[in-house]
Amino acid sequence: MQTVHQRRLTTPPPVPPGALRVTPLGGVGEIGRNMTVFEHAGRLLVVDCGVLFPEETQPGIDVILPDFSSLRGRLDEIEAIVLTHGHEDHIGGVPYLLKERPDIPVIGSQLTLAFITAKLKEHKIRPVTVQVSEGDRHKAGPFDLEFAAVNHSIPDGLAIVIRTAAGLVLHTGDFRMDQFPLDGRLTDLPAFGRFGDEGVDLLLSDSTNAEVPGFTLSESELTPAIDKVFATSPRRVIVSSFASHVHRIQQVLDASHAHGRKVAFVGRSMVRNMGIARDLGYLKIPRGLVVEFNKTRSMDESKVTLVCTGSQGEPMAALARMANSEHQVRIGEGDTVLMASSLIPGNENAIYGIINKLTDLGANVVHKGNAKVHVSGHASAGELIYCYNILRPRNVMPVHGESKHLHANAALAARTGVPEDHIVIPRDGVTVDLVDGHAKISGQVAADLVYVDGPTVGRANENTLEERRQLSAGGVVSVLVLLKPGTNELAEPLEYIFRGFVHDDHTLDGAAADVEKALAQASERGIDDSTRLEPLVAKAVARYIARTTRREPVVIATVMDA
Repeated sequence: MQTVHQRRLTTPPPVPPGALRVTPLGGVGEIGRNMTVFEHAGRLLVVDCGVLFPEETQPGIDVILPDFSSLRGRLDEIEAIVLTHGHEDHIGGVPYLLKERPDIPVIGSQLTLAFITAKLKEHKIRPVTVQVSEGDRHKAGPFDLEFAAVNHSIPDGLAIVIRTAAGLVLHTGDFRMDQFPLDGRLTDLPAFGRFGDEGVDLLLSDSTNAEVPGFTLSESELTPAIDKVFATSPRRVIVSSFASHVHRIQQVLDASHAHGRKVAFVGRSMVRNMGIARDLGYLKIPRGLVVEFNKTRSMDESKVTLVCTGSQGEPMAALARMANSEHQVRIGEGDTVLMASSLIPGNENAIYGIINKLTDLGANVVHKGNAKVHVSGHASAGELIYCYNILRPRNVMPVHGESKHLHANAALAARTGVPEDHIVIPRDGVTVDLVDGHAKISGQVAADLVYVDGPTVGRANENTLEERRQLSAGGVVSVLVLLKPGTNELAEPLEYIFRGFVHDDHTLDGAAADVEKALAQASERGIDDSTRLEPLVAKAVARYIARTTRREPVVIATVMDA
């Protein structure tokens, strides 16, 4: 198998004549920020542009974007952005790319375009959209696109066939093979068979569940467990889910209706997306079932269902604020919280922390770990093998998953007969060229994590996060140094201000000697201005604290004449 491992890759050469270059800028080696760029005949096609949600080691970050730097200077060469479905990890980055060139056409299915159009409205961007359905063909420059229905945890998912002079590429998007889907929309295996007969030169396959044996359970198998929650809960049922998980919300609506409960959506994104899904007919809501949240305040609590976001432990989402008693919804004894999503790797600690807090508040928390209330939206190993045998791809490039998922998917491809030297396990930024029917790694472009921090994009970096981690772990020590005029000698004892740093009256008694030594050494080197002395003083104090307390607070020094 072609893997990057520790190979040092360089900037790739120009794309060979007639070849196709495939570059994942996100979603390879991670769960989220899915984005793949296809290059052929001097033109570019972008498939998906999603976000990655921050982990607890990335404090203050809203979302994480793919790295667009390799596209800058080439934005005019982008023919279109094609979206496989409407989850945030596939569409959340689109506003940020369109801010760099707003007229890039966005191609997708009806619900996907409705979700992204609503999101772009918040960014004051009016997109150029092209709506497609399964079975449609569409030309985008040298890329001849065809779309096939795939089943996922959101309606209207599409697999994408990309035909060029270099060959036929199939990008599955996120998919599974649920044989009893809630909306009756099956993954189009006859279309897959047709593509296999035509000849799939390169398959990009969803890898998220490649380690899971067998077949993913059907959504319909959850109905009894969800119904039991609503039948037995003595007070309110608070459901947390992705704001785009239409299928799960439909099950919640059906169970609420069956047990005489009114439903209120809580949170801007949930209200917006469910309104869109209802208006387009993807969500079936009996008349009078959904009410405004304020109306539920005066209702019998045993007749109330609240649906909110926060199933991944996001600190600013509604469920986390409820768990911290910072939300208008106050969790109490007898409430039931139904967490109707799987755990995204990296979020486990945050999610379990919220479960514990909700439990302490008296809630009964129902989740995938203690009840059958969620199934994955991704194909397990049995389904992937089934697809490999139908498609018979000449080359395989696993995408959408952490490294272990990519390798597991690659092993499945090999077991079905794909030659190992035709299986490429990339990482973000690695370029793969399809030349004369063979996919090979050709180089690497930038694919760094790009942090959205409030209104800023890309300004926060690893140094910023390291400082924030230090602040949260060790606190802050500010030291004021007063010098005799014209010298580097202390005029007064050092003064300290502490924030979040545990100390007593004698913790820093010996630090002055280290500071005086640093000042004397600065004098010998001719350093006597405060801007150059301050980091030297801060370093001396920080070293003293680390040596004597084994703590590493952020130390800030201010040096001035007495």
